[in-house]
Amino acid sequence: MDMGTKEICKVSYFDSIKIRAEDINFFYGKKHALKDINLNILKNQVTAIIGPSGCGKTTFIRILNRMHELIPDALLTGRIFLDGQDILSSCIDPTEVRRRVGMVFQKPNPFPKSIFENVSYGLKVNGIRDKNFIEDKVVEALKKSALWDEVKDRLDDNALKLSGGQQQRLCIARCLAVKPEVILFDEPCASLDPISTAKIEELIVELKKNYTIIIVTHNMQQAARVSDYTAFFLLGELIEFGRTGDIFKSPQDKRTEDYITGRFG
Repeated sequence: MDMGTKEICKVSYFDSIKIRAEDINFFYGKKHALKDINLNILKNQVTAIIGPSGCGKTTFIRILNRMHELIPDALLTGRIFLDGQDILSSCIDPTEVRRRVGMVFQKPNPFPKSIFENVSYGLKVNGIRDKNFIEDKVVEALKKSALWDEVKDRLDDNALKLSGGQQQRLCIARCLAVKPEVILFDEPCASLDPISTAKIEELIVELKKNYTIIIVTHNMQQAARVSDYTAFFLLGELIEFGRTGDIFKSPQDKRTEDYITGRFG
C-alpha cells in the first residue's frame, strides 16, 4: 500500500472510529493471506470491502469477530481495536466479541427451528430466561429487520419455509436480537433475487443509524448504492480506502480504477 493510501486511512476525527485494524498479517499455514492491513472503520457508517475472489475480504472481516480462531493452522499478527479495546487480547472472551460484532453470511443459514426460536436463540445462549423480555426482543429484532409484518402471524412456523430473502432478513434479526454494535455482512445478497436484494440494501442503509456496518461485496453497483466508504483489497493488500464517491469517481491507484471498470476481477 502506498503512502497516499496510508494517509487516507488516518482519518482526523478519531472519536468517530469504531474499529481500528493495525498491521494485520494473516497466514493460512504458509499462505500469506493478509499483508500489513491498516484500516479505520467509522461509527454508524457503511464500509464496503471490494476486490476479486481470493483477495482477503472475507478473511479480514472474520478476524474482526475472531472467527479466524476456528481455522486450523492459522496465524494472525497485529491488533484490532473496538472502541479502543484490543479485542484480540487473550483477556477478552471471544464469545463477547462475537456478541458485539455480529455476522450475516453469504447464504442464509436459519436453524431448522421456528421463526421465533431462531431469533431468540442468541438471547437464550446468553443466559436470558425472562420470557417477556425475550418476546419483546424478538419482536423488536423482527421489526428492525423489516420482517415483522410478513411473519407476525406465523412465528411458530419452521424458518426453512421462508423465502430466501426472508431467511436472510431472519438471520439479520437473529443477529440484531443480541444487540451488537457492529454488523458484518459477507456478500449477503449473493444468492438472492433483485427484489430481495433491494430490501436487504434498504435495510442496511436504515441500520447504519444505530449500527456500524461492514459489507463484503463483489457487486460494484451495490457498493456504490449502500456504502459511505470503500476499501479495495487485492492479493491480500489494502490498495485504497476512502469515501465511496471518491473511490468510484476518482481512484488514486490505477489498480483500483482497473477493477472498478471491469478490466480484471
